[in-house]
Amino acid sequence: MRAPDWLTARPIAHRGLHDRARGIIENTPSSAAAAAAADFAIEVDLQLTADGDAVVHHDDELGRLTDGHGDLRALTVAELKQVPFRDTADRIITLDELCDLVAGRVTMVLELKSRFDGDRKLVARTVEVLRSYKGPAAAMSFDPAMVCELRARAPELPRGIVAQSRYDDGEWRALSSDQRRRLTYLRHAFRSRPHFVAYWVKDLPAPAPWLARNLFGCPLLTWTVRTAEDRARAARWADQMIFEGFRPEEQGARPAELIEQEPPAVV
Repeated sequence: MRAPDWLTARPIAHRGLHDRARGIIENTPSSAAAAAAADFAIEVDLQLTADGDAVVHHDDELGRLTDGHGDLRALTVAELKQVPFRDTADRIITLDELCDLVAGRVTMVLELKSRFDGDRKLVARTVEVLRSYKGPAAAMSFDPAMVCELRARAPELPRGIVAQSRYDDGEWRALSSDQRRRLTYLRHAFRSRPHFVAYWVKDLPAPAPWLARNLFGCPLLTWTVRTAEDRARAARWADQMIFEGFRPEEQGARPAELIEQEPPAVV
């Protein structure tokens, strides 16, 4: 199954259409509403709560953008709803509430956050909620095991792998060298069978996403596009961008016409 055309039809607002200067914080109801109002697709992050629900939040811990502190997996939805985002009236919302807010107006691309510890409850809850949602929605994760679980639980749900060429920066140090090795070059693709790939824009072009796109027909999203250079790279090598920090209509609603390219050299 190829990912549906709606996945790449519009630029995708990274963590919603947020703008701190306007009081709109990432992964909040306000950022999702702003993206939907502007007719952009919405990318948000999902985390698991102590009571097994899926909430919209990027970090494992409270504190970067919110009051309070603590691990999201140790807190219930009721407890999280008491925690405000700083300088806004927004609170953390569940995936159910996000679905009600968006109501099928634009595409949702949901990134399932993983701690690479074998816990699949977030996949189960996401699939449960999306079964009754009528709008366009896709799920993706950096963790191939999560993508495999999506395939097993909801083979009809468009699923993707989030990837980059190397996993040697600080964010990945908690993983073993073997875990990091298995993430490279989309080695898991014949198990996870992603319908699309979301690849770091700074790593394009690269052989693995080129092969996925041109040989296996997987649409290629690229993240996170913030600069004119990023935008040019996205236009040349990807099918759609996940953007942040500007409004694409200010520079044309979509990257320039895509150019077919020779395969990138293996490095």
